[in-house]
Amino acid sequence: MSLSITTLLITVGAILALAVLVGLVLVFRDTSAAQRRIESLFRRPPGPHKTAGDEQYYRPYWSR
Repeated sequence: MSLSITTLLITVGAILALAVLVGLVLVFRDTSAAQRRIESLFRRPPGPHKTAGDEQYYRPYWSR
């Protein structure tokens, strides 16, 4: 069974159109959530954790 190139192109086009339609529904359903998703793509990752030095967080302010 061989598929013609036309059938393959129509199938791929239909799948792409369905993906675009689902994406648009997700965007228009909750625009603020879509904006947060897009902004999270460009957010920098958090920096490395710092080790505790002489200034421990549990020492009272007046004993420093």
